[in-house]
This record gives sequence, structure tokens and C-alpha cells, in this order.
Amino acid sequence: MKRKYSMLQGPLLPSIISYTIPIILTSILQLLFNAADLIVVGQHCGSISVAAVGATGSLTSLLVNFFVGFSVGEGATMANAIGSRDDKTAHRIVHTAIPTALVCGGVLTVVGVCFSETFLIWMGTPENVLPLSAVYMKIYFGGILFTMVYNFSAAILRAAGDTKSPLLFLSISGVVNVLLNLLFVKVFHMDVAGVALATTISQAISAALTVLALTRRIDACKLRLHKMRFYGPQLAKIVSQGLPAGIQSSLFSISNTIIQSSVNSFGDVLMSGNAAAQNIEGFVYVSMDAFSQTAINFTGQNAGAGQYPRIKKILWMCLVCVAVVGFAVGGGAYLLAPQLLSIYIPDSSESVAWGIIRMLYLCVPYFICGMMNVTTGVLRGMGASVAPMVISILGACGLRVAWIYTVFQIPAYHTPESLYVSYPISWIVTFLAQFVVCLIVYRRRMAAHTQALKLEDQH
Repeated sequence: MKRKYSMLQGPLLPSIISYTIPIILTSILQLLFNAADLIVVGQHCGSISVAAVGATGSLTSLLVNFFVGFSVGEGATMANAIGSRDDKTAHRIVHTAIPTALVCGGVLTVVGVCFSETFLIWMGTPENVLPLSAVYMKIYFGGILFTMVYNFSAAILRAAGDTKSPLLFLSISGVVNVLLNLLFVKVFHMDVAGVALATTISQAISAALTVLALTRRIDACKLRLHKMRFYGPQLAKIVSQGLPAGIQSSLFSISNTIIQSSVNSFGDVLMSGNAAAQNIEGFVYVSMDAFSQTAINFTGQNAGAGQYPRIKKILWMCLVCVAVVGFAVGGGAYLLAPQLLSIYIPDSSESVAWGIIRMLYLCVPYFICGMMNVTTGVLRGMGASVAPMVISILGACGLRVAWIYTVFQIPAYHTPESLYVSYPISWIVTFLAQFVVCLIVYRRRMAAHTQALKLEDQH
């Protein structure tokens, strides 16, 4: 297969950096969808509308991330097939992935549209925010199928070494999103409904472009629409890899949703600052998470090719890269917090102050979260998807929930600061556990591969 990046040979560091940069830029563009929503409503509709959009963030992540996990499993499976030069399996994965995306999108649409308001009420969303939040969520989930198709299609392209096409497609749809935001909100005065509709339309464009790119490929990743179907073995592999990833992401979102419910209890002023800070932190997160995607695909291809010594180098290089990027971007975001938050919330200095507090506790130590995700990516690339799920449940999610129901309940610690400090504590514990397990799995895979080679030589 012809690939733009050599994951199997040559110097690793230049390949990792050149492969990762387009993923970072692509992820930033995805975040700009929501950032544009918040900025436009903040500038033209006020802090209540910002709170309304922000209140949906953890809940939409909870619902969406479970199904996005299947695209992670699909990407790891595809990378392994490409590394082992199994064109037949790669072909079947492509034609199973898109129907899977359509099913996931359909389920999410029904659940999101029908139960958005109920979920928001369960989260304790304030009455003055609830109606706008419900409208935003219903429109957003009305077009969630496009998000699923894009994520599954882009995962195939990245596994094949193409990280630039998704960047180009999101650049196009991102411009459309910003223009439609201004049109619907400033001209038609549609408030949060306008920004939700603009996001949906722009996501439809990016989905169409990624599917078109797959139909135009000339390798085993080429998509032929009339051949789409569910291939049992490949679907089982995607599910076995993707289900733990989806559960892990959802459980992270559950803990974040519980924290959001606690944030809601402090009122709309803190909610606005929290929402704006979350959005800014998202840019730091995706800058780091790109290295976990790189770790999955580089590890997956090299595991498929049986090049296990190279996997150890991938782990260490990705860890160093993500730590440097996370510390630089996270620290920079905190230093510029007053200016950045004021873009989102020009009408409430008190909300800005709360946003700065959140960014101190999360942005500065955020590089630890990036290192945690890289070890998870290497584990998934080696085919171990259950272990990182279990560790995350016990480490990150379990610790945060336990913190909320114990420490946070103590009157002296019933503060936003007490909520926020639970994040870095959970990152440290989870990373250390993931790292140890990653080394154990690597040594076992290496030993098994060496033994298999010895048996081949004997025969």
C-alpha cells in the first residue's frame, strides 16, 4: 500500500511529528466548531446563552464518546491489518466501518432528541438555562450521524497514514461553520439554535468529504458504496477493541457529568466561567491527545508487522513529545487566561475570575493527562483494550466520583477548587498504573513474538 508516512521504517521522531501535526490542527478545527458557538453567543446573546451551550458539553460527551470509541477500535484494527499487509481484512474493515457509523449515529439521534431535556433536568441545570440548553442539544443530536461518519472515515484515513486530508476537509467545513454562526445568530437572531444548526451543517460537509476521499483511494482502504455490509469477523474485532474504549470514554464523561452537576449547583455565573475555561482547555487536550492517536496507529502497524522493538521507542518518544507540548500549551493557556476568557465572556468579570481558577488547577498539570492517554494508545495498538479501560474506571473515574461523594461533601471543602483538584490527582494515579501495565503487556507480546519466530525457524 502507498502511504504518506512510513510507520514501519526510518527515523521515528520526524515521522511521529510530521504525522501528529495535522492531527493536532484537525482536532483544533473540530473544537473551533464549539468555540465559535460560544464566542458568537457570548458576543451577541450574553452569558446565559454561554452557560446554556456549556451545560450540554459533558452530557453530549457522555453520549457521543461511547460510540466514538468504536472508531478508535476500528482505527487500531485497520492499522494492524495494514502493518501485516492483509489487504482482504483492510477491505472488509472499511466496508464494515461506515454502516457501523450509520447505526451508531441513528441510535444517538433518537436518544439525544428524545431525552435531552430529561437528562439536563437530572443534571440539575438551572431553570433559566434549561430551555436554551435543551434546544441546542436537540438540534445538535439531530445531526450527530454526520459526526459519526466523519470520525469513522477519518480513522481509516489516519490508519493508512493520511492525516492531511481530514485537516483539509475540516478547514473547509470550519469556515462554513463560522459564517453560518454569524448569519444565523447576528442576522436571523436564532440564539443557541442558530449555532447548533451551523455546527450540524458544517459536520455534514466534513462527513461527505471524508467519504468521498475514501471512494477515491486506490489501495485496500478504497470504499465502494455498493459493497458496504457487516463482515462478522471484522465487526467483532472492531467491537472487541472499540467497546472497552467506548466504555472508558463514557465513564470519563460520567465523572465529568457528575462534576458538571456539582458546578451547576454554584449558579450560572460560575457555570459561564467553567464553560469558557472548558472550551479553552479543550485546545490543550487535543494538542496532547493527537499523540495518543499517533501512538495507536504507529503501534498498531508495527505490531502487525511484528516489529516490537520499535514499539518501545514509539512509547518513549510519544511520552516525551506529549509532555513537552502539554506543559507548553497548558502553561501558555493559563498565562493568557484573562484575555482568552474575556473573548467568550465579555459581560461578566466574575465569570472570568472563576474560569481562571479552573484553568490553574487543570491547564498547568494537563501534560500528565496527555502522558496517561499515550500509554493507553500504545496498549490499544498492541491489542490490549480491556486493561486501560479497567485502570481508567478505577483510577480516573472512580477517584473523581469518590472524591465528590466524600471530600467535596465536607463543608470546608465544598468549593469549586475542591472539585477541580480531583482532576490532576486522578491523572497521576491513572498514568502510573497505565505505564506499569503497558510495560508488562509489551514484554509479554515481545516474548510471544520471539517464541513464534523460534518455532518458525525450527520448522
